[in-house]
Amino acid sequence: MIEIPSGTITFGTQLPVQSQSSLYAAPWEKDASPADLLEIAKAADRSGYFYVAVCDHIVIPRDKADAMGLWWQDCLTTLGWLAAATKNVNLLSHVYVLSYRHPLVAAKGFETLDHLSGGRAIAGIGAGHVETEFDALGVSFAERGALLDRDLLAFAHALENTYVDDMGSLPRPAQSPRPPIWIGGSSNPAIRRAARNDGWLPQGPATQDGIDRLMVEREKAGKADQPMAIGHVVIPYIYVGMPKSERRQPCISGSPEQIAEAVLATAPAAVNQFQVKFDTDSAAEYAEQVEAFGTQVGPLLTR
Repeated sequence: MIEIPSGTITFGTQLPVQSQSSLYAAPWEKDASPADLLEIAKAADRSGYFYVAVCDHIVIPRDKADAMGLWWQDCLTTLGWLAAATKNVNLLSHVYVLSYRHPLVAAKGFETLDHLSGGRAIAGIGAGHVETEFDALGVSFAERGALLDRDLLAFAHALENTYVDDMGSLPRPAQSPRPPIWIGGSSNPAIRRAARNDGWLPQGPATQDGIDRLMVEREKAGKADQPMAIGHVVIPYIYVGMPKSERRQPCISGSPEQIAEAVLATAPAAVNQFQVKFDTDSAAEYAEQVEAFGTQVGPLLTR
């Protein structure tokens, strides 16, 4: 199973283009092509990124379309496509709303992704938050927490075993016993789920309070001594060097040493996985920034 070695700090990125909410998408993304997305992922692949991540929504209600946008590529289809063009970088769903699908269907997708990618799948799982999306899919929004608790058990069991109730599935994942399961969200139930699994993807930046709650739940689950990925979304965005034009929003910029120091300062000491994004004017510039961070800043992320 993919793990972050003790004492190691890793970094990954939520890819642009594949989802285009007006809350965060840059203007250039609306005209970006699949080739642009691929070049950005390949830049991460050759520059030491621990993962690239893809979001998950199926349908967006009309009353939320202005803010959320309608452009959300299918999560596992996109990750599978990226797997074929990359060699090293892990492939994270951030986050996959498990209860939108039967857990055996979801397990089949991740098993296949892990098999085809040579063991690079990470199942980032969340409860979901758009009530009318649940309604459209015939899933209870009010019961989504209980459904996720139930479905996570079935999902993990299916990933670990060829047969579930005498029903078999091949191919098996390349990882043993299964790909890691990282749980998204910062609520108390989300933190409890994360503590029982392999990683935590907080909603935005990690807080010391959130990590303290996570450690308490990790102890209760009997997993205090086991490796765990503890994530953190770096805010604001990053620009390696000095921006060539005025930025849309404040960003961390400067020399690699200055950026590394600033990035580390945004997170509690227990964080071992930083998620970074970049503010650029084009897909080509984004790929350049991805590579610059990976090669120049990433090696300096040490405590």
